[in-house]
Amino acid sequence: MTRKQRRLTMIGGAAAVLVVAAALVLNALRDSIVFFSTPQMVAEQHIAAGKRFRLGGLVEPGTLVRGDNLAVSFKVSDGSAMVPVTYKGILPDLFREGQGVVTEGALDTAGVFKADTVLAKHDENYMPKEVADALKKQGRWQEQSGAKPDVRSDATPTNAQGAVR
Repeated sequence: MTRKQRRLTMIGGAAAVLVVAAALVLNALRDSIVFFSTPQMVAEQHIAAGKRFRLGGLVEPGTLVRGDNLAVSFKVSDGSAMVPVTYKGILPDLFREGQGVVTEGALDTAGVFKADTVLAKHDENYMPKEVADALKKQGRWQEQSGAKPDVRSDATPTNAQGAVR
């Protein structure tokens, strides 16, 4: 075998090993690629008890129950299905009923999601303090709606410096 043939054989072998390794990694991560599962997905997939995953949805209003020693129970819903959740620990500041939440944990044999991590999601109206202060200085801040700037239907479109486009 010539030197060129040996080099091509080594390159081909290395490429084959890389393809097999990539296939194995992607196969192992296939179920973990989704950021979180909704309650509807949990019901459809029949996730086994003890398998860790992330559950996301809205905290159903009226279901939050605080117990002893920082124990909390609530239900997460996506509008079509609901999953009961228990958690023991300090909840995030943004956590409240009717707000979005992502919990990490596993289902028990009774179908209750035992969370060990709770992440609260802010709504789309979030605005950094610096931006809100700048809008107040410009007089474009509406107090009644929170973080939405003054947008009038008869206003002429302007750029960031206030010049008419």
